Amino acid sequence: MKRLMLTLLFVLAPALHAQTVFPPWTVDLKLAYGVVPNVTYSVASNYECKLDVYCRNPRGAPAPTVIYIHGGGWVAGTKEGALFDLLPWFALGFNVVNVEYRMARVSPPPAAVEDCRLALRWVYANARQYGFDTTKIVVTGGSAGGHLALMTGMLDAAAGFDAPKEWDETSHTMNVAAIVNWFGITDVLDEIHGPNIKGYAVVWIGDQPNADEIAKRVSPINMVLKSNPPIITIHGDHDEVVPYSQAVRLKEELDKAGVPNQLYTVAGGGHGGFSPEEMQKIWATIRQFLNQNLKTPAAQ
Repeated sequence: MKRLMLTLLFVLAPALHAQTVFPPWTVDLKLAYGVVPNVTYSVASNYECKLDVYCRNPRGAPAPTVIYIHGGGWVAGTKEGALFDLLPWFALGFNVVNVEYRMARVSPPPAAVEDCRLALRWVYANARQYGFDTTKIVVTGGSAGGHLALMTGMLDAAAGFDAPKEWDETSHTMNVAAIVNWFGITDVLDEIHGPNIKGYAVVWIGDQPNADEIAKRVSPINMVLKSNPPIITIHGDHDEVVPYSQAVRLKEELDKAGVPNQLYTVAGGGHGGFSPEEMQKIWATIRQFLNQNLKTPAAQ
């Protein structure tokens, strides 16, 4: 054992003593951003819905803001588990609001949709304090988070998902500037019946007597209006968790309605897990899409 330890020290010594150069962001990020964790934005079903705020310094200076919603089939996942997905948004200079919501074990739909709409309202209500530029709010997420991002950004008050709540600016329309949808579910009904049935969707909808109507009501494919914000969808054409056909159908409906949109197809791609080279291409496409639709230097 002693000989083994001496051998390891001999091998590792050059690396331990070599001068290490870290990428600038690893040491500069703390100066560029402040963190406000676990802010309660709503309490419902005896559950505290919380979010984390990563705000650019100096706090209060208006900057584009992304609302990130984690995935997990509405039955699993945490905002903390999505931390690495936030890093490209820091590189783009965005404030980040990382949201959690009521999942199936707490409350059936439309609870999660209502929560994410409340998170958007919270962003509007606290824009001045944290420097959220409400003209440049982007909503994003993957899988079930992509679904909730679509619902959050596509809905308006007339849809009936916005719970009554006192707010000085209640009359303010909560506009979203763009949606970045990573392989999100667009047709929930398609996932609780027939060949595309998915266990997570069945669990989320539950045994409610009006399950089909609820599934339709929380499906982005049924929320397409000309007034929808620009939407970019990233989806692998070999996705076995969320059918790629749902992304294609959403694009078709958005095209018909005249909504600016783009579908980035990952050839041979599954449910995420794309290669680093592919991710570089995806993020270059997202940046270009935001530059065109947000008209902001922060996305350069």
